[in-house]
Amino acid sequence: MAFTGKASYSGGASLPELVEDVSDIIGIVSPHETPLLDHLGDPKRSALSTVHEWIEDALLANKGRINQGSFSPSATTATVLIVDDASVFRVGDLVRPGQSGEVMLVNTVNTGTNAIAVSRGYGGTTAAAVSNNLELFVLGNAALEGDDAPEARFTNRVRRSNYSQIFTASVDVSGSMQAAAAYGIDDEVDYQKQERMRELLRDLENCVINGVAPSSDQQGSSTVRRSMNGILHQIETNSFTPGTGGIPDGDGSGSDELNEAVLNASLKAIWDQSSGVVDTILVGGAQKRKINGFANGARAYLPEDQTYSDMISVYESDFGVCRVVLSRWMPTDSVILLDSSRVSVMPLQGRSFHYKPLAATGDSIAGQVIGEYTLEMKNENAHGVISGLAV
Repeated sequence: MAFTGKASYSGGASLPELVEDVSDIIGIVSPHETPLLDHLGDPKRSALSTVHEWIEDALLANKGRINQGSFSPSATTATVLIVDDASVFRVGDLVRPGQSGEVMLVNTVNTGTNAIAVSRGYGGTTAAAVSNNLELFVLGNAALEGDDAPEARFTNRVRRSNYSQIFTASVDVSGSMQAAAAYGIDDEVDYQKQERMRELLRDLENCVINGVAPSSDQQGSSTVRRSMNGILHQIETNSFTPGTGGIPDGDGSGSDELNEAVLNASLKAIWDQSSGVVDTILVGGAQKRKINGFANGARAYLPEDQTYSDMISVYESDFGVCRVVLSRWMPTDSVILLDSSRVSVMPLQGRSFHYKPLAATGDSIAGQVIGEYTLEMKNENAHGVISGLAV
């Protein structure tokens, strides 16, 4: 029997009583996640000034380096060595040249000429050939019984600093828009606040990684915008490129691929001269796929397995257990190695992200989402970056 009543398809859009079928959920596809900020967590305290400072110190050095092109009478018998800095050494130091088995005894130190006089083959060890730029490791000092106390030595503490950066966005909603009903939104002003907040958090993470302070007037002025130095810009000591500085060249073909040899050599280089423990590997998508590939040859599956896993979230080496953090704001050719206990993203006191209403100048609701943050990264030589990687 045919239907003779009123049907929706017969009236189409002209039927005013039909409600539009619109979902109450608004989909947002724009990237806005902040994995590094989430990993670092909330800071323990706030910054108290637009110029945030902290103090760093170091122990007295226990190694020096030869700075001498020729040796007399020979590299295995020379007893006077020119070094980069003779103040590293004291009379009575036992010194090992490079990775050899020889031990030298320091007899005199001349800081004016940066020369040290040594006894070669101390204690019956076999004298090894020394060379320019060879490291001299101080094993320890052998003091004479009853001798006077040695001259006091100390290091000077160093003040480091970074600058706060203001992040802000405006909200302006007309009175009519606020009053009108909208799908998926109860309050248009609140919705705009949330959108601007997502954008500013995204920008904060981007600047924490890639930010750069101005070259002059870094504290800012009426014409110079104050900005923070990001992680990449602060790492100087441990900036690695495959094929240089003891870091192997990827797979040896000159392609500079990230592999375990490159990663472990970089972690070891940081460990060699820092007591910090790298616990975070920060990468973009291209290098994350390279790290996932470390285990390709070791994966095994049974016939009944229905799930294939191709992801490494934690990388454990001799030099630390590292969480691998994927951030889309990382440069594609770089990997950052962090000791996260020394990194903090701090708001200026009372200036964490918040909404500030502005005076109305017409028929609209105006406001500003604003926050001011800085990056504290202690001991830059406890961190590292590998750059120039194939993508």
